Amino acid sequence: MTTASTEPSARPLTRRLLGAELLIVLGLSLGASGVAALISFAGSLTEPLALGKQVASLNASRAPGRPWLDLAWQLYYIGRGLMPVVLVGYLLIREGSSLRNALGFDLTRKLSDLGRGALVAAGIGGSGLLLYLAAQAGGANLTVAPSGLPEVWWRIPVLLLSAWQNAVLEEVVVLGYLLRRLQQLGWGWPAALVASSVLRGSYHLYQGVGGLVGNMVMGVVFCLLYRRWGRVMPLVAAHGLIDTVAFVGYALLAGHVSWLPTP
Repeated sequence: MTTASTEPSARPLTRRLLGAELLIVLGLSLGASGVAALISFAGSLTEPLALGKQVASLNASRAPGRPWLDLAWQLYYIGRGLMPVVLVGYLLIREGSSLRNALGFDLTRKLSDLGRGALVAAGIGGSGLLLYLAAQAGGANLTVAPSGLPEVWWRIPVLLLSAWQNAVLEEVVVLGYLLRRLQQLGWGWPAALVASSVLRGSYHLYQGVGGLVGNMVMGVVFCLLYRRWGRVMPLVAAHGLIDTVAFVGYALLAGHVSWLPTP
């Protein structure tokens, strides 16, 4: 004689569950970063020092004077920063898909993805630098220091890892996953584009108005290209190249060229 199982059957992914899932993922990742950036910007506005004279530090040392401990902390935070991507991959697998099938996050088209990414990076990166310099000079942006790491052997490798971690996290979560879930929730394309772009800008607000506006514009461009190509990998490549140039370029040029603002 068999007994009926008392375990509940799997529930379908209703709009309510999808909405809750989306809020949880964002609350554990870039949505929380957006709130933190807003609080940071409010603090910067209430400082007696002008915005242009304040500093937003990226990739700062986490154990000054202790390079091996510093390296351990850097690698820890880079690895932890990728966990939302792992979570998104798990959630997609549970619904019967994958990062590859749903978002085009894979290495099957390495050359074409890298080529497209390089072209996007050249356009976005150059215009973004000009916007930052103008906003910083006009007092609407903090001075961004993309590297505060000591001059040790692992500085450049860590900056490279940080650049590509940012690229993978942001494009998988804010571009591919967010747009997919908003579509499943019944959002129209214009509303989803605005939501993704505003979210991208929000967690850069700690840099100032230039960081907010520049990244919102970048978000619009990336959304349109993602819709056209159906793959996040070219945009991951573009973002990774932009951040690589910003992080490594700053580390090599800061203090050696007059046009680059430094603390």
